[in-house]
Amino acid sequence: MRVLFVKQDHASPAGFVGSAFTGLGYDVSEFTVVPASRYDSPDVTAVFPDPGGYDAIVFFGAVWSVYEDTIGSWIGDEIAFARSAMDLGVPVLGICFGGQMLAAAVGGSVERAPEPEIGWTMVDSADPGLIDGGPWFQWHFDRFSLPASVPVVARTALASQAFRVGRALGVQFHPELTPSVLECWLDNGGAAQLAASEVDAGTLLEQTRSLESVSAMRAHELARRFVTDVTTGPVVPLPSVLDATLR
Repeated sequence: MRVLFVKQDHASPAGFVGSAFTGLGYDVSEFTVVPASRYDSPDVTAVFPDPGGYDAIVFFGAVWSVYEDTIGSWIGDEIAFARSAMDLGVPVLGICFGGQMLAAAVGGSVERAPEPEIGWTMVDSADPGLIDGGPWFQWHFDRFSLPASVPVVARTALASQAFRVGRALGVQFHPELTPSVLECWLDNGGAAQLAASEVDAGTLLEQTRSLESVSAMRAHELARRFVTDVTTGPVVPLPSVLDATLR
């Protein structure tokens, strides 16, 4: 079995999600949209591979917003790539930015949230057999809305946290987070971003280390449920005309 990890940038280690898919018997391939040399000017041209060559695709997070003009045309190409995968019945998992992108792909919208959501947070899950209540790690400034036909599976007071459409699962939180993943984010501009939001990076790192074992189990269980439940779901037709709003 083959899984493709779509990394929006070079600073997105797969963490627990990577080890979970490997443990489930998947061969992992990676596709990086924005190379390290273009991290500060991400308006690149991306040529996505054939989604039919994979048994699952995982879209990871990003420092950008789905609706940012500065990232260029590749976000539209990525949405089209995700829709092609879903049309083919290839299971897809979207994480944070990836989850917002999938929300747009199924006709939803993405917008700036009233305030950022950063840190370890419990979520209210309508389907605890799929999405555990947490705590899950959050680091986002945007949130997604979904068409009326797509139910929210989990939420917090600030934002929707998970949804499922056929063989697609989008989550707002970061199941992949390990201490080393967080350190990578901090080293690539995250520390300054946290300081601007008056969030203490040291405290976050300490909490992440203390939760490492339970976070690993929770992330691996989420991946297992994705593989055993979501990937065997029905293929749901997408709207013929994409009316997603990115703002």
